Amino acid sequence: MKVFIAGGAGFIGSTVASYCLDEGIDVVILDDLSTGRPEFVEGRTWYQGDICDGQLVDKIFADHPDIHAAIGCAAKIVVPESVAEPLRYYTENVGKGLAFLGHLLRNGCERFLFSSSAAIYAPGLGITEQAPLAPASPYARTKAHFEQALADIAAGTALRAISLRYFNPIGADPKGRSGLQTRKPTHALGVMIDKHHAGEPYPVTGTDWETRDGSGIRDYVHVWDLAAAHVAALHRFDRITADMPSTVINLGSGAGTTVFELIRAFENVTGQTLPTLLTGPRPGDNAGAYPNISRAAELLGWTPTLTTEQGIADSLTWYKRRDLVLKGADE
Repeated sequence: MKVFIAGGAGFIGSTVASYCLDEGIDVVILDDLSTGRPEFVEGRTWYQGDICDGQLVDKIFADHPDIHAAIGCAAKIVVPESVAEPLRYYTENVGKGLAFLGHLLRNGCERFLFSSSAAIYAPGLGITEQAPLAPASPYARTKAHFEQALADIAAGTALRAISLRYFNPIGADPKGRSGLQTRKPTHALGVMIDKHHAGEPYPVTGTDWETRDGSGIRDYVHVWDLAAAHVAALHRFDRITADMPSTVINLGSGAGTTVFELIRAFENVTGQTLPTLLTGPRPGDNAGAYPNISRAAELLGWTPTLTTEQGIADSLTWYKRRDLVLKGADE
């Protein structure tokens, strides 16, 4: 099998590519390197360019007529940036994504696996795929709009699509080939690692939420488990889409981790106490969310196998390796 990965030089896309290669699946990568890293595609078949470049996509299919399916990991994903630059986000995530679908269909590629996001949901516990959508940022709304477009296009063309709604990816490729390329992460674990290395307290924003210990709850899933889910979807794609030309599937741990639980897990991995600073919630904060992942088990035969502690350990290992792997400009 050979798959075409758009955005295959990014954190998720490169990890999916690594998992595919380890499983004997050939990959062809397209990335404009606006946020992806050239180090993550070294030794792989890849093309530099934009997903909306029809001539380039046509060349890729001419060079690789045996492509079995396409995976869409190319997107802008920074929420505050999407608020400041909504037109750019709609252009990149929706406009260019739709152009890409047209290029795929023109070349006879009718299987499309889409990297979506749990950001399209309202906060909640045990969220199913049938939950009402309530995207709260331009970024999240681009994902919701594109999913709707996929459903409409799949209903009226030969396209078949599976949208994988990720919760919070953590960890790195266990073999150290790639990881989160951002040197100043804003997600909880990234901030925790930075505070740990700086010897500064980690801020816990809100301690009286309606959760099992009062701290906010999020769902963390190891990026290697996410990659495994993509490969499971590729193998079962035709079976899944036979009666559902467009379907959505949650990917997460299915249980959630509170902030205090994440801190304890971090301390277990490092063997050191992490000082904390308890503060009130920030504007826009909420109790959090985690998914029901029974559909992933049913349709993909997938459940996560790697623990939160393993995700923390692999993130810490990548933190030490990152500047040795990333040789170019700071991201």
